[in-house]
Amino acid sequence: MFGSIDPPCNSHNHKYNVHMKELEFEWDKRKERANVKKHGVSFEEARTAFYDEGAIQFYDPDHSDQEDRFVLLGLSLKPQVLVVCHCFRESETVVRIISARKADKDEERAYWERRK
Repeated sequence: MFGSIDPPCNSHNHKYNVHMKELEFEWDKRKERANVKKHGVSFEEARTAFYDEGAIQFYDPDHSDQEDRFVLLGLSLKPQVLVVCHCFRESETVVRIISARKADKDEERAYWERRK
């Protein structure tokens, strides 16, 4: 049985819609294979860290000579804290993953400290 609940007269009801653009990802398949061999992290797993609401993103000036590069510190769906180097294509909704690895102890601690 379904019914409706009438809110009390003094309550404030607000309806709103949130529209978020969906992220798209791209990467070089050869680079991903090398990354898995070296770091044990696939770019498929790395992309899941971008959906972590507590992720921390930094600008990477040391590697931004030819394009603006960023580092994301985020929790993947495995779950493990990852460091994902990336840049944006066309717009901020297309992410090109450059490399990904498990966070070291200091990076992981910084991630969890920030989430408190």
